[in-house]
Amino acid sequence: MTEDPDAETAAVAERYGRFARDEAPGRSDLYADWARGVAADPDLAAILARIPATRRQPPLVFAVTRMLGAPEEGYPAWAAWLRVHADEAVAEASARRLQTNEPQRCAALLPALATVPGPIALLEVGASAGLCLYPDRYSYRYHGGGGVTALDPADGPSTVMLDCDVTGDPSLEMPQVVWRAGIDLDPLDAADAGDRRFLTSLVWPGEVGRAARIGAALDIVAADPPLLLAGDASDPEVLRTAAALAPAGATLVVTTPGVLPHIPRAGRERLIDAVRKLDAVWITIDPPGLHERWNGAVDPGTWGGFVLGRDGEPLAAVDPLGGFVHWRAWHPGGMDAAG
Repeated sequence: MTEDPDAETAAVAERYGRFARDEAPGRSDLYADWARGVAADPDLAAILARIPATRRQPPLVFAVTRMLGAPEEGYPAWAAWLRVHADEAVAEASARRLQTNEPQRCAALLPALATVPGPIALLEVGASAGLCLYPDRYSYRYHGGGGVTALDPADGPSTVMLDCDVTGDPSLEMPQVVWRAGIDLDPLDAADAGDRRFLTSLVWPGEVGRAARIGAALDIVAADPPLLLAGDASDPEVLRTAAALAPAGATLVVTTPGVLPHIPRAGRERLIDAVRKLDAVWITIDPPGLHERWNGAVDPGTWGGFVLGRDGEPLAAVDPLGGFVHWRAWHPGGMDAAG
């Protein structure tokens, strides 16, 4: 069935208008301006309608245009650039995926990893370039209770420093990672100039410090690359094959930090079932209403963030990108009173 170009253009205008109204404010004034412009400009919306619907999300399209050299100026200048470079931008956006590879997320993962005795074999689903596979190579400063808990790698402070607000009483210890691997539909290479440029372009204008942090993390990964496997982890066989590569004598820990919302429901349920059947610890960061695999009740209206979980046990309310951890109940050896 042939797509209706007018309907596709209208869908782009509606999507970008919603982004300008509901998603960009407070995070990026420039992206809000560009999105408002697209919503009111049928010619530009028609250009973006040439991108497959699954690849035309505003953050992805805007990142691609910046990566290709679009000026980070007001809508008229950006739109003028896009009109000249339409074919290049459409082709590049059609080949890319949103990949929020944010090392800061390790600050939210670490309290859960600290509940797992080492050594650990770490396998991440949705790994992109693998920046969240190096929690033991970053430095942390956890702020809470009137003080700061400092954690550094064994060889000294890292070039990647992660600050995080914490409440409650989680274990805060460096994990002992002896093997690291990831599965992704389109793995990125931390040493590849184009992939590096794409990942840093995914940082929204106005997000201070993120691009530098991602660049420093990419240097750490490029110096000691993980095993990255191209595949769809919602296929149980893909996950089992990757898990079988983990070394004997290490506890396999499978992480799904922020990836499950991007997998259609049927595939998500298959993936969770496959992870739970492995001889592995499952650590995840999910929106509280995404699934019903929690051992305890999680009320999306009152939880206060995403859910950091271990094997279905809700541990903490966390910022999905690692800005805070509000530890709730769990310690190795049993449940505690809520923090």
